[in-house]
Amino acid sequence: MPYRRTGRSGLRLPAISLGLWHNFGTDRPLERQQAIVRRAFDLGVTHFDLANNYGPPPGAAETAFGRIVRQDLRPYRDEIVVSTKAGHLMWPGPYGEWGSRKSLLASLDQSLGRTGLEYVDVFYSHRPDPHTPLEETMGALHTAVQQGKALYAGISNYSPEQTREAARILRELGTPLLIHQPRYSMLDRQPEEGLLETLTDVGAGCIVFSPLAQGLLSSRYLDGVPPGSRAAGASPFLSSDQITEETVAMLRGLNEVARERGQSLAQMALAWVLRDSVTSALVGASSPEQLADSVAAVERLGFDDGELARIEELLAQGPAPR
Repeated sequence: MPYRRTGRSGLRLPAISLGLWHNFGTDRPLERQQAIVRRAFDLGVTHFDLANNYGPPPGAAETAFGRIVRQDLRPYRDEIVVSTKAGHLMWPGPYGEWGSRKSLLASLDQSLGRTGLEYVDVFYSHRPDPHTPLEETMGALHTAVQQGKALYAGISNYSPEQTREAARILRELGTPLLIHQPRYSMLDRQPEEGLLETLTDVGAGCIVFSPLAQGLLSSRYLDGVPPGSRAAGASPFLSSDQITEETVAMLRGLNEVARERGQSLAQMALAWVLRDSVTSALVGASSPEQLADSVAAVERLGFDDGELARIEELLAQGPAPR
């Protein structure tokens, strides 16, 4: 597993990190969740990414991870990086979401209680709050670090302009912005419109979520929508309407490029997001085998100019990027 320095900080993250957004709720057996985390750690995936509202129900992923830490990872706490976030709806009432000092610091205390940890390595503002001054939100992250409840501060889903201002505020407070977590994949390239450049300028790292576009950039949809897939269900993140003939043709073309590289389509998609200024790619997993398959992407991260040109041509023929 290669490890990459996070911006200008001293922290290095694995190229592949495990996200617990899906598959770590009470609807999945703890034994399977435990097996996924164990396999991840054995493969060098030392970073585990959470949020207060991951589940279902909200909070369940942190609770499950806390049990796994107590049973398996407690002796290795200094060898793992644990991150969590606050900002999306977590509990009813005026303080259960967004970015006020009250909401963020209360949520962090609850996250520490669910995980049983004394601190998290990274605490994120999960989304910008249009109703709270950015100085207050960043001040809350700074306080979390000053209190020793987090080692680093991060943000997620912020625009390039918001990111630059957040970095300025944090720098003046004395808690540099460590990292930004945006959505980024071959099919969602918005970070290329200024965010990646901004992160380089301010010295922050970048860890991307949904690098496989909720599973669309995998072999599952090469023949349309299979029964039991995310697109076949009621997922708000991927619907069968998105799996058009045009999309399938594009996916098959990308799969052929991946085959010639000796990779699966998912592995190539992960290597693609990691090709430039991205520190780490977050992957989800429903089994230890799926996690191991994703990690195998690190065996070939480089692209030649011809491969990149073919990928761009195929992407141009597919649906417009989101």
